[in-house]
Amino acid sequence: MKILDKNHISKEKISEFFAEHWGSSQMVVSTGVYECSLLDGFVVTSECGVIKGLITFQIDRSICEIISLDSIEEGRGIGTALLKQTEKKAAVNHCKTMKLITTNDNVEALRFYQKRGYILSKLLPNAVEKARVLKPSIPHIGNHGIPLRDEIELRKQL
Repeated sequence: MKILDKNHISKEKISEFFAEHWGSSQMVVSTGVYECSLLDGFVVTSECGVIKGLITFQIDRSICEIISLDSIEEGRGIGTALLKQTEKKAAVNHCKTMKLITTNDNVEALRFYQKRGYILSKLLPNAVEKARVLKPSIPHIGNHGIPLRDEIELRKQL
């Protein structure tokens, strides 16, 4: 599996990927509004250049915040490889902590990150309602028919 810096892929291709999988390349969470196509990140592509996985993040002093992580072919190690590459970059940049926000319906993400050493660090009740003010396209019902309303922060010490 070859992991590339996101800058090796065109911004148009990255924006198309986010539009297909997230509705847009804009991510709204309690820590801010992010244009994911402009963030640092890593990507895994197929032999013919199709994006198979993508992670975006931002480093602010001693904290590296993961903004998005997508793996199109789950169970093949793509997400884990992207996460490990990001943790390595964070450590080189003197980060002490990794953090991310996910939503209450994303049980797959909660399982994925906890298995890789992340702990639940904060519950943000009704945070998704606030995000909908900025991004009305956020659905009211999420994965598994769960009402989408809260954010959960996870952290890992490096």
